Amino acid sequence: MTTIPTCDRTGLRLALLAASQFLIAVDFDIVFVALPSIGRELGFTSQNLQWVISAYTVATGGLLLFGGRAADRLGARRVFAAGLALFGLASLVGGLAPTPGVLIAARAVQGLGGALLTPAVLRLINTEFGEKDRVRAFTVWSMAGSSGAAVGALGGGVLTSFLGWEWVLFVNVPVIALALLATPRLLNADGPVTASRKGFDVPGAIVATIGATLLVFGLVSGPEHGWVSVNGLGALLAGAALLAVFVWIERRSASPLMPLGLLRKRSLVVAMAVVFIFMGVIGTEYYLFTGYIQNVLGLPTLRAGLAFLPLSMLSMLAASKIAPAIVRRHGTRASITIGMIGVAASFAVLGTAMAAEGSYWTLLPGIALWGLGAGTAFPPIFMTAGSEVDADRQGVAGAMASTAQFIGGAVILAVLVAVANSGIDVHGAAPASDIASGLSTAAFAAGAVTLLGAGLARLLHKRRVETATEAVALAV
Repeated sequence: MTTIPTCDRTGLRLALLAASQFLIAVDFDIVFVALPSIGRELGFTSQNLQWVISAYTVATGGLLLFGGRAADRLGARRVFAAGLALFGLASLVGGLAPTPGVLIAARAVQGLGGALLTPAVLRLINTEFGEKDRVRAFTVWSMAGSSGAAVGALGGGVLTSFLGWEWVLFVNVPVIALALLATPRLLNADGPVTASRKGFDVPGAIVATIGATLLVFGLVSGPEHGWVSVNGLGALLAGAALLAVFVWIERRSASPLMPLGLLRKRSLVVAMAVVFIFMGVIGTEYYLFTGYIQNVLGLPTLRAGLAFLPLSMLSMLAASKIAPAIVRRHGTRASITIGMIGVAASFAVLGTAMAAEGSYWTLLPGIALWGLGAGTAFPPIFMTAGSEVDADRQGVAGAMASTAQFIGGAVILAVLVAVANSGIDVHGAAPASDIASGLSTAAFAAGAVTLLGAGLARLLHKRRVETATEAVALAV
């Protein structure tokens, strides 16, 4: 194997880890602009199209804690490579999918890959870099995540317009192939696996994921099959029962995925509730905005992708400049609250502007509030989650907050899409006026939910940046 100089190896190692984080962030947003094309070509209904998003987020959220434990027990490089392989294979299968079921399954496997990759990358940053390089590594990692989220929708529009929706998935494959080739050359080998099977809470991971999936399935299926049907109420009750079983398992597990004692930490519980709501409404805003500009205004896919450009720029500006300034002066609670109020206001403006005879320009004030609010609220949320947690449990606290992020994105999206589609024939071609009316109603409902999240944020402790590392993390 060719020897790489240490200084070059450090930079290449960081580039490898940052690229994987970039892919995970991109893949959440890149499919939004492609959704109308996916729906038309594969035969999704307007109600079940959200599974293209939710399959990914539910699988990631449900298995994230398991991925963190696997990285600890099996070795971060092994889990990193496995996550890359699963992500790449699922991207290839998803791009080739001939039916909705195959695409949804591929997106779920992508979510599993993401659930393995994220904690493995964080562990590798902590173990592969010295103290001096570690701050820089976390900075680059954070920038990769935020820039990936920013360019996802724009990239999805470009790829879908010129190459077809399949390429929002195919684009991952060559990047991951290169990353897999680089992994054994750039990352230090793991030690021997010594963990016993009892070190993994496999039943907890499986039960939690199936329970969350059934909850989302019930919320998605209720409008189509009836809320008192097996697919509606039956799935909701089964999902709730399985989540209760998950709590029972965690109480008795020698190595629980989610130590229930951490739920006595007010800052963590409130942060989980806030991020649950925040990511749910942000995902919904992407969905409603995409649906309106393509299905009502009739913007072609490329222009729809470009329509996200002001949002991306303002979100990055707020995350890099506004949020750090507010946190340093007034604390994390103020930044989260102000940001969520801004997002709530954006829903009110967008809901008012979403009319059949509207235009993109009438949406711009709402887009501006959306980008500035989201960028202001998001960076300090995860800092707040671990503020009362001991150092040796910071990893699991962050994973619990991330789990709430992904599951909230699926659950709240399902509820608000049901609101948007109420009164619409989801199997037929609804008039533009009916679609606009439903999207507008859902936007107002989302604004109300966001205000609830802003109220919950006031329960957080007021906390300012205390260390240089935190300042660097917020500055990106």
